[in-house]
Amino acid sequence: MTKVMGPVFVGIDVSARTLVVALERDHQPGRQRREFLNTAVGHEGLIQWLSKSATAVQVCIEATGLYSLDLALALHRAEGIEVMVANPRAIADFAKALLQRSKTDQLDAEVMLEFARRMPFVAWQPPSSPQLDLRALMRRITGLKLVSQQEKNRLHSVSQSAEITPLVRKDIQSHLVQLERHIEKLEHQAETIVQADRELARQFCHLVSVRGIARVSALHLLAELVVLAPDMTARLWVAHAGLDPRHHESGTSVHKPTRISRAGNRYLRSALFMPALVATQHDPNIRAFYQKLVDHGKTKLQAIVAVMRKLLHALHGMLRTDSDFVGEKFFVIPS
Repeated sequence: MTKVMGPVFVGIDVSARTLVVALERDHQPGRQRREFLNTAVGHEGLIQWLSKSATAVQVCIEATGLYSLDLALALHRAEGIEVMVANPRAIADFAKALLQRSKTDQLDAEVMLEFARRMPFVAWQPPSSPQLDLRALMRRITGLKLVSQQEKNRLHSVSQSAEITPLVRKDIQSHLVQLERHIEKLEHQAETIVQADRELARQFCHLVSVRGIARVSALHLLAELVVLAPDMTARLWVAHAGLDPRHHESGTSVHKPTRISRAGNRYLRSALFMPALVATQHDPNIRAFYQKLVDHGKTKLQAIVAVMRKLLHALHGMLRTDSDFVGEKFFVIPS
């Protein structure tokens, strides 16, 4: 009787320059280890090496932003290869469960191989081209706004010094004007992408139905939310944003204050802050929820973070049910 061979399991540690690969075949002893460049040529070499297997190949990589996106897309397009893009926190917790104390690229690849072998394998579904373009544009805008703020800080510093030549001040002012124009141009391109895609346009309208989420905030939120796996729950969205509470207690003596984990998507977390802050001022239901927390002893910042978390739950429900924001579902104001 011919033995039925199981899949080949692969773990890949992705960095800006290299891919460290660990591979295990169930019909061969030991594990194979290779290293490839994290470039288009390196991806092609990796796929050719993996394609030598006569059985299905299941690859686990960690979500590391742009460093892993191109690789995930290349693996997804390859015949006979399935790819799972795992949450970094899930990988970190899994490594702790394996009592993994050291951390090297090779050990990280081994951990992801074990994750693919032991955990339920969920194949990654790539975002559409408009979704990817939207996220790339909005993250570029975020970077440019950071540069703009840095230039504003320099302008303030220069303005306080009599020793700095006016030419420097004029140059900074000129750069700020250029940055603002470029940001406006990119925002217009992002909105054009949204309006040209029926699904994105509908989701955008749902987001702006929240008092506190204006046009630009909606673009930033939409760019991060639409690329998430469709089967993710609201709690997974919260964890993905790094807004889940992290408790630190040990025995009877260690009781550190509960804080958010911050182990997640900083772009999404940042995009939620200002809408939550504005919503507490302009939406009566959200304001009542915020005030209840403050009245019960929460600091203003803690209450805002709680609003961010609850608002993300609301956005999950809105996009999943194709509906606008309803304040009474967020919080019922006591009569």
